[in-house]
Amino acid sequence: MTDAQTRPAPARAPRAPRSRRARLARVAGATAGVLVLGVVGTGAWFYQRLDENITTFDAAGIATSRPPVATPAEVGGGVPVNVLLLGSDTRNDGNGDLGGGDEGVGHSDTAMLLHVYGDRRHAVAVSIPRDTLVTVPPCLLPDGKWTTKRTNQMFNSAFTVGGSEKGNPACSQNTVEALTGLRVDHTIVVDFKGFAAMTQAVNGVDVCVPNAVNSYGIKLAKGRQTVSGQLALDYVRARHGFGDGSDIGRIKRQQAFLSSLIKKVQDQGFNLTTLLPLADAASRSLTVDPGLGTPMKLVDFAQSLREIKLSDIEFVTVPWEYKGDRVALVQPDTERLFDLLRQDHTLDGRSTGSTPTASPSASPTPTAPAVSTPLTIINASRSPETATKAEAALKAAGWTTLTTGPTPTTSRRTTVIGYPATPVSLAEAERLAALYPDAEIRPDPSLDTLTLTLGRDQAPDPSTATPSASTSASPLPTGIPSGITDNTRTADADLCSNLTYGDGG
Repeated sequence: MTDAQTRPAPARAPRAPRSRRARLARVAGATAGVLVLGVVGTGAWFYQRLDENITTFDAAGIATSRPPVATPAEVGGGVPVNVLLLGSDTRNDGNGDLGGGDEGVGHSDTAMLLHVYGDRRHAVAVSIPRDTLVTVPPCLLPDGKWTTKRTNQMFNSAFTVGGSEKGNPACSQNTVEALTGLRVDHTIVVDFKGFAAMTQAVNGVDVCVPNAVNSYGIKLAKGRQTVSGQLALDYVRARHGFGDGSDIGRIKRQQAFLSSLIKKVQDQGFNLTTLLPLADAASRSLTVDPGLGTPMKLVDFAQSLREIKLSDIEFVTVPWEYKGDRVALVQPDTERLFDLLRQDHTLDGRSTGSTPTASPSASPTPTAPAVSTPLTIINASRSPETATKAEAALKAAGWTTLTTGPTPTTSRRTTVIGYPATPVSLAEAERLAALYPDAEIRPDPSLDTLTLTLGRDQAPDPSTATPSASTSASPLPTGIPSGITDNTRTADADLCSNLTYGDGG
């Protein structure tokens, strides 16, 4: 990514921050607050009160080289919306009273990307473990300089770029966009205090504790119970004492908590007696992008979510595996997940609003979503079969507009994905890279189309192939891979199901 691509457009100055950020706990509060604000009355006094509560972060750090804006949905013409929900573990501004520990740099130990489908009848929240190894793109520092791209970084480190106690939500947003190929329309950050206040505003949230815990200052009794305030915060923060003590198990409880919180708000019927204090608590805990920086913008967005049923909300953790004490993304499962969302398809592969072609008891054969982006294939592998096999693999993965370019006079050892230097083309190049994970992605202003130059590392002949983990193109799976299905739960799932991971879970 060049400096020109990352240089942001001027943005209005942020408001003086009053609140910090928090863990996933706050993510729960952010989601509830968003749902709630949509039904609040339009009294000027109330909007003024909320307006005084809301804090925005400086959008100057949001990169200009970004995935494209979402297109209208196939059914109904609505435009999908992606909202990044972040929770910070900062202890500043009184949050240490709830979280313990010392003041210092805030981390985004909880992150969810909420994809609201264009039909406004479905939503999916994608959890990204804090220890996931990702590439952190260039991000803005307080002194006005930009960092260089860093690979193999823990995801939650993006929030710490610049060393501010307030965190760097713009850097986290840049990282999510680079990872997913999805444009993040809004970013919301919530803190410990706000989360605790919101759980109290709804008179507690029903949870299920799989086993009694008395560890690291957190005490939880076993069984179903209603929690709020400190106890609710402990439930979503605790790692030790459950399963293998990993963040993966904690994410499972956080997803269950969010499901229960949404159900609680829906069951209460959006009455003003409950909604007013909840909305007030939510706005005091939020730090948002300027696009959501007024009460009316929050309300407009929230009103679009009111028709989503609990059964049509899904939570999924990115397909993952342990890499030492870190988390690595599993491919091509992860790319398939984000490809489904980029095309506004549900996690079962269907367009929202479409009718299944078979009864629920049948087993239809799903097909890969179509990719209409023109793609030129150049065979520089010295093997005539390489292009033929690549074309077959690409068609199986959904690519429909393929052209074979002239065979170069010289061969290449490695495969290259070239693309015209535009954000849209970069997103398509990264999608193609899921099939060729060892390929180099390279911008080329001389190109008119996305171009795949096949090297000897893709040759089927062992005498000419370069040994690697991926010696031939493997298409994205035509069905939904287990990396997605094994990590998904619906919001109406049993409260006590699938709450831990690893030993003892």
